Amino acid sequence: MLLSLPHLQLLFLTGLLLIIGPRKMFSFFFQRHKLKGTSFFLGGVAIVLLRWPLLGMLLEAYGFLSLFKGFFPVVFGFLSNASDIPFLSTLFRRLQGTSSMV
Repeated sequence: MLLSLPHLQLLFLTGLLLIIGPRKMFSFFFQRHKLKGTSFFLGGVAIVLLRWPLLGMLLEAYGFLSLFKGFFPVVFGFLSNASDIPFLSTLFRRLQGTSSMV
């Protein structure tokens, strides 16, 4: 059985709460410069729960990008240097060698 979109959103927020804790989660989402992103993200979750999934997902996506835009350079920097990490470089080489066009 597949989970519906509202269930996945609630699981995401619950998982984030359990991983970083309620105090850090609250301080992350409700920083003054992140209130716009937080309002779009949580508003999108509410709109999806009210059965307007397309509009809610668009609002959530904008809020997510606004909230986590500071992390994207770090992630892209890590991925560009991931080929230098021994375990990941062998994994990438194996994945490149096993792709087939069938």
